[in-house]
Amino acid sequence: MTGKTEQTAAAEALGYEQARDELIEVVRRLEAGGTTLEESLALWERGEELAKVCRRWLDGARARLDAALAEEGQEGAGDDEN
Repeated sequence: MTGKTEQTAAAEALGYEQARDELIEVVRRLEAGGTTLEESLALWERGEELAKVCRRWLDGARARLDAALAEEGQEGAGDDEN
């Protein structure tokens, strides 16, 4: 595996809270400055990967919530018929 592929795989294995916390740290480091252009680019790329991981977790949570609400709505509609 290449370094980039390994980083992506490692990011995808993170839980939401881990990815969020690391993303916060990446943003802090970028905002603080004092890094070289190469370091800043690497941090930016890592931040993008972490943001994607967080978005997937949130999208998955939204889908589960929507499914639960739809199921609850169907059960409630069935109760009206009785």
